[in-house]
Amino acid sequence: MKCEEFQSQIHAYSDGELDLIKSLELEHHLPECAACSRAYDDLRTLRKALRSDSLRFEPNSDLEARVKSALRREAHGGGTSLGWRWLIPLFSAAVLLLIFSGFLFTRSSGDDLVAREIVSSHVRSLMTPGHLIDVPSEDPHTVKPWFDGKLDFSPPVRDFTAQGFALIGGRLDYIANRPVAALIYERRKHQINVFIWPAASGDARAAAQVQQGYNVIHWTRSGMTYWAISDLNLAELQQLQGELEKQ
Repeated sequence: MKCEEFQSQIHAYSDGELDLIKSLELEHHLPECAACSRAYDDLRTLRKALRSDSLRFEPNSDLEARVKSALRREAHGGGTSLGWRWLIPLFSAAVLLLIFSGFLFTRSSGDDLVAREIVSSHVRSLMTPGHLIDVPSEDPHTVKPWFDGKLDFSPPVRDFTAQGFALIGGRLDYIANRPVAALIYERRKHQINVFIWPAASGDARAAAQVQQGYNVIHWTRSGMTYWAISDLNLAELQQLQGELEKQ
């Protein structure tokens, strides 16, 4: 069975929905396959994050009390029809505000969760012997074809040795519930992971953040999503980001 088939079963396995034979096959495969093992670990990390209390919305107690009071007055004839009609636009505005806030919160939370996955994968690649690179090469014409048949897209691969960022290889990784390309660059012994996969929307300007002491830059360009991460200082990481945007 190919890794793609195993990875398509990881969600069902995590939910306890696989039959005994398939579960045993997957349990036997996970310790032997770094990519599938990472996918399973990332799924567990994501689910743990989604269960966090910080993602729950609790209504304001004062607002709840006022709404209940208004409903009681209306039910007992204490309010006029004019007063009730005055509350309708207030409630409508509140609902729209909650929907809009929820949209922004969901989008922001989604990026934060992906950023955590990026950091986890970067740290794991540095700590696990032999995990950083699957195809060691400084030649883009060697690295790019290596991804053929392993991904459903062709990642752009370029070497920037002349600019001070040497391509040292690539690997297959698993981020945001899908296989992605990871290109590894090096600058003064600092390793840089650049994760690439197809974008769900149009181009977006680069946004930088710090996660667990690592600089992370995220942007979309020409139909691809990019996440670059390193302990390199932000100005130099932004220099690599600028070179990648020129592709």
